[in-house]
Amino acid sequence: MFNCVIPNGVMSVSVFLICLLGALVLGVLTALVFSFRTEHSGNLPFALVLVPPIVTLVIMMVNGNIGAGLGVAGAFSLIRFRSAPGTARELSGLFTGTAIGLACGMGYVGIAALFFLVVALTVIALTLLRFGEKSRSYRHLRITIPENLDYDGLFDDLFEKYTAEHELHKVKTTNMGTLYELSYHIHIKGSDVPKEFLDELRCRNGNLNIVCGRESDKDML
Repeated sequence: MFNCVIPNGVMSVSVFLICLLGALVLGVLTALVFSFRTEHSGNLPFALVLVPPIVTLVIMMVNGNIGAGLGVAGAFSLIRFRSAPGTARELSGLFTGTAIGLACGMGYVGIAALFFLVVALTVIALTLLRFGEKSRSYRHLRITIPENLDYDGLFDDLFEKYTAEHELHKVKTTNMGTLYELSYHIHIKGSDVPKEFLDELRCRNGNLNIVCGRESDKDML
């Protein structure tokens, strides 16, 4: 089962199809696993399906030379710098797809399947256990204030009342410098943002914009 399916390094049409279809099937399953109960970029599943067969073909075309194959695949990876940055989970999925493609390209389809099974069980278990996820009580808070207000300590009493901890993360000017936008990381007391908290913030900032949302892998601010 774990032996190379390429006999004596000789490639045939049947062997080529076994490796390529094996990589494609494992790519589809990888996309399903890494999309399980998580938000992701819209095209991530599409990429995870195609990466394994593409890498498989590259390795086959260089006759199993891993160094040359990785060099060619690395050239394609430069495209990543022209796209939006992905989360650690998305990058892990792409590396998983690449590893599957390498194994299938070398003819070790059984090893690729076993590797996928181990990774899939690990990813699903960690997802169900919410391993590494922050508490739902952690939020991003963005408050707009007029330029004539001193933001230093302006909301400290409200934070003491409604949050367990808070940190001023970023300050920037908006609207041609007439407004300040304050970005906070907060840990609210409880699981939901109290309406009274937002109402008191609105009274303090002159009823200007306030945005409060859950933290995610990609910073909303």
